[in-house]
Amino acid sequence: MEGKLVERLEAAVARLEALAAGGGISARGLPDSGGDDMSSDPSIVAFEDLMDQFAAKVSGAAEKIGGQVLDVSKLLLEAFSVEKKLLMEIKQTQKPDMAGLAEFLKPLNEVIMKVNSMAEARGSEFINHFKSAAESLSALAWIAYTGKDCGMSMPIAHVEESWQAAEFYNNKVLVEYKTKDPNHVEWAKALKELYLPGLRGYVKSHYPLGPVWNASGKKVSAAPSKAPPSGAPAPPCPPPASHFTSEPSKASSSQPKQGMSAVFQELSSGNVTAGLRKVTDDMKAKNRTDRTGVVSTGEKQTSSTPSTTTPTIKKVAPPKLELQMGRKWAVENHIGNKNLVIDDCDAKQSVYVFGCKDSVLQIQGKVNNITLDKCTKMGVLFKDVVAAFEIVNCNGVEAQCQGSAPTISVDNTSGAQLYLSKDSLEAAITTAKSIDINVLVPGATSDADWAEHPLPQQYIHVYKNGQFETSPVSHSGA
Repeated sequence: MEGKLVERLEAAVARLEALAAGGGISARGLPDSGGDDMSSDPSIVAFEDLMDQFAAKVSGAAEKIGGQVLDVSKLLLEAFSVEKKLLMEIKQTQKPDMAGLAEFLKPLNEVIMKVNSMAEARGSEFINHFKSAAESLSALAWIAYTGKDCGMSMPIAHVEESWQAAEFYNNKVLVEYKTKDPNHVEWAKALKELYLPGLRGYVKSHYPLGPVWNASGKKVSAAPSKAPPSGAPAPPCPPPASHFTSEPSKASSSQPKQGMSAVFQELSSGNVTAGLRKVTDDMKAKNRTDRTGVVSTGEKQTSSTPSTTTPTIKKVAPPKLELQMGRKWAVENHIGNKNLVIDDCDAKQSVYVFGCKDSVLQIQGKVNNITLDKCTKMGVLFKDVVAAFEIVNCNGVEAQCQGSAPTISVDNTSGAQLYLSKDSLEAAITTAKSIDINVLVPGATSDADWAEHPLPQQYIHVYKNGQFETSPVSHSGA
C-alpha cells in the first residue's frame, strides 16, 4: 500500500512539472484533465482492482502459452488500459455529439481493430483464441451508451450479450485443449472471468445507466474533415456502431424483396399477365410437324456420348438473408461468412438455413423453430426456440443454445456438436441415420469444464419373450 502511495505522489509531481513547462495540453489536443487526481476516485480504483484481479489471470495464463496467444492477450489488456483512461477523461468532459463521441473513442477502437485483424487472418492454430478475444472486446463498447435511443442495449446487458457471442469460440478452446494443454484451458476460463463476473460486476456497481459526463467539463470536437464544395451541405454524421466505426449487421428485411417475396408482391399487384406472349395453335407440340416423337438410334448414341470439349459448370445460387412473407427467415448459400445476424425476429417466425458452408449465424431473439439443411461446417448461436431445432443432411455443424429448446432433432448428419445451456438440459434429442453426435452440457459450477456426452449410434436388438429388445451400444465417453 505504501509503495502505491509513493508511486502516485511521484506521478503527481511529474505532472505538475509538465504543466508548469508545457501549458497543460495533452497529446490528444484536450486540456490535461488531471488524470492522476482521478486515481483516487472509487470507480477508477474499482477498475484498477478489476484489472489486478481478473486481467492479471489472463496475462499469467498467456505468458505460460507464449507466441500468438500472448500477443493477442497483450492487445486485450491494452484495450482495458485505454478504457480506464477514457473513464478518467469522461469525468471531466462534456457529453459529446455522435461525431465527437466517435473521435473520443478512437483510441479504444484502434486497439479493438488490431485484435479483429488477427481474428480475420487465416491459417493460425489459435484462431479460436483470436476470435474469443475479438468478440469479447465488443463488451468495452458499453462506454458508448448514451441513452435508450442510442441503438444499444443497457450497459450490463451489452456486456452479457458480447460475452455470449465470444463464448461460442471460447468453448471451442476449452474442448480442444481439455486433454492437451491445461494452460489453454486456464486462459479460456480466465478470459470468461474477466467479463463474467469481472466487467459485468463493475458496470453494475458503478455505471448501470451508462457513463456520467461532466456538464461543466471540456468539450470534445470531431476530427476535421474535408470541406464540402461551396454551397453544398455537409454530409450527416453516421451513428456509432458496435465497434464505433463498422456498420452493424442489418437484417435484409429492409432490402428490396427478392425470390418468392418478389413473386407474391407481383401477384398482389394484379398486373401479372403484362408482357406475356399468346400461344397460338401452330406453337402447340401436337400440331408441330418437326416433332414426330420418334427418336432414332443415331440420336440416342449422340445424346448419350459425353462431351469432351464443353465442361459442366455447376451454378451456385446467390447468397440470401431475407424475411419471406413476414414469417420465414431464409438464410441460403453463404460461404465463409462469419457475421450472419438475425436480430429482428419474434416467436411466430421460423429460420431456414440451407446450403451454407464455413459460416456462423447468430439469432438474437426467440423464434418458433430453426432448421439447418445441407450445411457444412456451419455454426449457429441461438437463444430460445418455441418448437424445435432441426439438423438435416448436414456435415460438421455446431450449435449452441443459450436459452431453452424443447426438442432437438438430428437426421442424416455426420458430425454435430450441440452445446446446451442449463435451461435446455431437459430438451428431447432425437437422432436418425446420424454419426458422431456429441452433446456438451455445463459443469456443476461456473468454474467446471463442459461435460461431453457422445450419443449412441449403434444398437443391439435381442429377441426375448416374443419381441425384440433394443439397447444402445455403450460409448467409452458416455
